[in-house]
Amino acid sequence: MKKPNRADAQRNLDALLEAAKVVFGRSGVDAPVRDIATRAGVGIATVYRHFPQRAELIAAVYRREVDGCAAAAEALAREHPPFEALTHWLHRFTRLIATKRGLAASLNHRDSAYQALPAYFRVHLEPVLRSLLDAAASQGQVRDDVDAYELLRGVANLCVALADVGPGHSQRMVDLLIDGLRHGAVSGSRLRSVGR
Repeated sequence: MKKPNRADAQRNLDALLEAAKVVFGRSGVDAPVRDIATRAGVGIATVYRHFPQRAELIAAVYRREVDGCAAAAEALAREHPPFEALTHWLHRFTRLIATKRGLAASLNHRDSAYQALPAYFRVHLEPVLRSLLDAAASQGQVRDDVDAYELLRGVANLCVALADVGPGHSQRMVDLLIDGLRHGAVSGSRLRSVGR
């Protein structure tokens, strides 16, 4: 049997990570590997070749979602005015948190595959949010004293699942938070320094 070329291997890996995200979201991180392989259209051996341990697959799904969220910031900044770009990105981040919720139980374990993930999250998402906030603040559309990491944590806290609220609760809470970012904004306010 001939070895898949690099492009095929990358397509298999992308399909595998997308399938794992969907299966983990639907059935939890303990879902059978067979379900992930079937959804991805690959053999179980392919799953284990890329990810010998389940923790490695979970961490890879998480990193992929973080990467996608970070990349979205640049595209949104090109396509929309600053406040709109910030709003769209925070909603995109809210969807990331929903995905992460399915992985959260595993991420709390002491497995070495997970130890670098909190730093990965912060290193990749804090700068892009800082950039979006600075652009909106420079236009006087949001206040200029918002800490990007605190805002990431605040949105994540608003997205905690509660049994007694209906669908859409997190989105509504994030909309209120976004609206609050405008309070105290001064038209023409200067950019906060990056190091502050």
